[in-house]
Amino acid sequence: MAVRTYLQAISDGLRESMREDERVFVMGEDVGAFGGAFKVTDGLQAEFGPGRVRDTPIAEAGIIGSAVGAAIVGMRPVCEMQFSDFVACGFDQLVNVAGKMHYRLGLAVPLVLRLPSGGGFSGGPFHSQNPEAWFMHAPGLKVVAPSTPEDAKGLLTAAIRDPNPVVFLEHKHLYRRIKGEVPEGVYETPFAARVARPGTDLTVIAYGAMVHAALEAAEQLDGASIEVLDLRSLAPLDEEAILASVAKTSKVLVVDEANRTCAAGAEVASLIADRGFETLDGPVRRLATPDVPIPFSPPLEGAVIPTAQRIAEACRELLDY
Repeated sequence: MAVRTYLQAISDGLRESMREDERVFVMGEDVGAFGGAFKVTDGLQAEFGPGRVRDTPIAEAGIIGSAVGAAIVGMRPVCEMQFSDFVACGFDQLVNVAGKMHYRLGLAVPLVLRLPSGGGFSGGPFHSQNPEAWFMHAPGLKVVAPSTPEDAKGLLTAAIRDPNPVVFLEHKHLYRRIKGEVPEGVYETPFAARVARPGTDLTVIAYGAMVHAALEAAEQLDGASIEVLDLRSLAPLDEEAILASVAKTSKVLVVDEANRTCAAGAEVASLIADRGFETLDGPVRRLATPDVPIPFSPPLEGAVIPTAQRIAEACRELLDY
């Protein structure tokens, strides 16, 4: 085990997968000589050469479309969008081409699309989005969102090995802020939820950076036993883990950094209402970002993104229900 940041763990996962499998290569804007917008790919081109760490034009549709072509002939491309927001420019290639290729032609498309997502750093409305729900809605795509360095590396390895296109959400706010012990060598983390903190009185369901906010909130609730369930995978969604946690605590708060309407948390709440209703002792509560663009102003950004304090307040209300 080695202590690594969230960013270092992702970089390690890429490097070790490339060493293990010559079919794995990286492509994107400035991923080569510059080392990536956030330096995740720093040093990879020096080790593997420009043929396996490819700088591309500023053309997201071209990046994803080229990756689809490489994937269907047996390569395993890992594409980077500098910011998750920019994936909208390649939406058609991802949703209508990569996502439907197996259904249409029976072909595997083993590509990974890395999306640095989320706010918390005053990036403004074009660099702070959480677009995961777009892709949860698209058949044929898998969507994962790690919250810890260990899971970031393991989920990336699993994504690279998966025969399906995988959208890999890596939260920018976690890159250098979160550290943890990470196993050395290549390993896989399953596309399944994990209990980040066990409890019996109330479940907080979250993913990505909101897991850490939920854990911080749980520490503020003296006398209450709060369970925190880290989804890790959004498509497929670990329905049994969600229902088991809710059955144990009977109260649930779903926290989502994305805009509230039709977010991942809405699907989780719907699942609980449909299949876990009889285990509930209170309403399914949700806390999410309002349906507004993420502000550039730090105070305004802080006012819209869920915080540990607001999570704790919502938990207190639900505990008292």
